[in-house]
Formats: sequence, C-alpha cells, structure tokens
Amino acid sequence: MRVHLNYRLYRAIKNRLFTILIVLSAVAVLVPLFMVIRYVFVQGASSLNLSFFTELPKPVGEIGGGMKHAILGTIYIVLLGALIAVPIGVTCGIYLNEFRKSKLSKTLRLTVDLMSGIPSIVIGIFAYLMVVVPLKSFSALAGGVALSIIMLPIIIKTSEEILKLVPDHIREAGLALGLPRWKVILFIILKGSISNLLTGIILAISRAAGETAPLLFTAFGNMYLSFNMKEPMATLPVQIYTYAISPFKDWQRQAWAGAFVLMILILSMNIFARYVLTKIKEKKGY
Repeated sequence: MRVHLNYRLYRAIKNRLFTILIVLSAVAVLVPLFMVIRYVFVQGASSLNLSFFTELPKPVGEIGGGMKHAILGTIYIVLLGALIAVPIGVTCGIYLNEFRKSKLSKTLRLTVDLMSGIPSIVIGIFAYLMVVVPLKSFSALAGGVALSIIMLPIIIKTSEEILKLVPDHIREAGLALGLPRWKVILFIILKGSISNLLTGIILAISRAAGETAPLLFTAFGNMYLSFNMKEPMATLPVQIYTYAISPFKDWQRQAWAGAFVLMILILSMNIFARYVLTKIKEKKGY
C-alpha cells in the first residue's frame, strides 16, 4: 500500500513538473513575440497618418510623403506570386494525395521538404538568375516568381494534408457511379475541400508577404508608382529596409510606420486563416 502511494505521489510530482515546463516553454515563446509587437506598435502607430497611405515619397531632405506606392506594389507582387503558386501548388498537393504510392510522389515530397528549408535569400538569387538576368532588368515579374517559390512548399503541404481528411469512401462512391477519376478529384474531393484549401493559401501568402531578401534581388524597388510587371516596383519590406538604414529621421519614422502596417497585415491574415480553419473543423466535427 505504501509503495502504491509513493508511486502515485511520484507520478503526480512528475506530471506537475512537466506541466510547469510546458507552460514556461510557451511563455518563453510568447514573451518575445509580444515584446516585438509592443515595440513596433509604440514606434509605428505614432508615426501613422493619412498621407502615409495616400502620398508618394518626398524628395530627399523634404519632410512628409508616404508609402502608397510600396503598399500597392506589395499587394500587386504578392497577388502575382499567388497566381503562379496556387495552381501549381494545389495540383501537386492533389497528386501527392491521390497517387501517394508512386515513385514520382516520393521524389516530389522530398523536393518539397528540401524547398521548405532553402533560405529566402537563395530563392532571391535563383529568381535573379532565372528572370532578371535574361530580361536584363529588375521587375515585378521576377519578384512574383521569387515569392511564388516561397509559397509553393506551404501550399503543397497544406493541400496534401487537407485532402487526406476526405474519407476514402467518398472517392469510392464517385468511382462506383461511373465517374472518371479526374471528375471525382475535381468536382467531389477538391470542391468539398475548397474552404480548407483557401485557409492554407492565405497562410502561404502571409508567409511570403513579409520577405525582403528575395525582393532586393528581383523587384528591387521604385520611388514612383508603377504597375508595369516588367519594371522595378516598390514593396513594403524593401521600402522599410531602405528607410531604416537611411540617415534621415523622417524616413526612419516612416520605416517604423511601414513595419507596423506590414506586421498588422501579416498578423491579420494569419489570425483570419486560423479562425476560419478552426470554424471549419468545428463544423465538420474533426
């Protein structure tokens, strides 16, 4: 009896100890995050004004101006990257899920894992060699290609995992009705998972939206508003970097404002995607 009580006490102490360690680990992750958010909020929110969103940069030495061109440029290049990455990524995810035992699937899965670990600056250099060098110019197109490569592994992995949640009997029912396999995939499996897939796509877009290094090698930057995909284009990450290293205090102030806007944009996209995914899981009961 005494041995049994000692064992129960030992298990209770061990359980409490590991619970404390888990809580401390969570705090160790959250505290730096909230410190960064708070600091950027304090520095950036006070520097925001209407002209920041509606005006182009002033000439060097003049106070004022804004990042209208960079905000619109970021949206343009990110959407361009999504247009390239989403069809390819979802298609690869479908193939990995539906033909998971094929030799090509194993090679593709290994390639996706390797792509996930490639530093973004290496992706920028690759896009520079593949797009900028042949076109002999920095361009929004090159920036879109670089961001699409960053999005691809996230979209492929999330698509594969989401499509795995579709029960096999649904596929079998479609095939039993005499439907071709491509129609079962397109009109039953893919159509039924579209909300979940959109969540994964949003997460991939938010991951790519804050990248700076690839855009320095590709879109480069522009002090004017431009929507020509064959020309250099301003983006928020690059504009923030340019202003942050400048010796002008007004530019440094705007860099903090830009960092705050970018942070809010990315956090909002991530929170929205997580919220939608949670609601979908609650609705479907898994």
